[in-house]
Amino acid sequence: MRIGAPGVVTSARTQAEGVAPTRPTVVASFTVNGEPVRLTLDPRESLLDVLRERLGLTGTKKGCDQGQCGACTVHLDGRRVVSCLTPAVQVDGQAVATIEGVAPDGTLHPLQQAFIDHDALQCGYCTPGQVMSGLACIAEGHATSDDEIREYMSGNLCRCGAYVGIVAAIRETANRAEA
Repeated sequence: MRIGAPGVVTSARTQAEGVAPTRPTVVASFTVNGEPVRLTLDPRESLLDVLRERLGLTGTKKGCDQGQCGACTVHLDGRRVVSCLTPAVQVDGQAVATIEGVAPDGTLHPLQQAFIDHDALQCGYCTPGQVMSGLACIAEGHATSDDEIREYMSGNLCRCGAYVGIVAAIRETANRAEA
C-alpha cells in the first residue's frame, strides 16, 4: 500500500495504472418530508450534506459542522438531531423532517408565524434549526416555562441574540397547542 493524495491509501497496482481507488458505498432508503428517497451513499457523508447537496433542501443550514450550534437541526423519526453529526447511512429506514416539511402547503406553521410576531429572528441563519428544535421542545412537553424552554433550546445558538423572541414564540405556540 502507498499513500496517494493526502489521506488516500491506494495499492501499487492502482497507482501504476493511474486508476482512482473505488470507495465503498451503501444504499439507503428513507423518507424526507414524507417523500421516499433511495440513494447510494458514501459512508462518510453526513445527513446535512446529503440534504443540502444531493437533495437540494438548503433550508437546513451548515453552521459549525461540529454539532455545537444547532443550525442543522432536523427531526429523525420525530426526535431532533444535529444533521452535521448524523451519518446519512444511519437514517436507512427512518423518516427525516426538515424545515421545508414543516408547512408543506405554503401556509406558515404557527411557530413560524410566532417567530415573525415576536421578532425572533434577525439575520435568519439559525431560524430553521431554532424552529425545528422549538417544535421538538413543544412536542416533548418541555415548553411549560421560560426557564424550561431555555434549557431545552440551549443547543441552538443565535449570534444575533434573538433569544427573548425565540422563547416568547415557543411559549406562545405551546400555550395555543394546550388550549
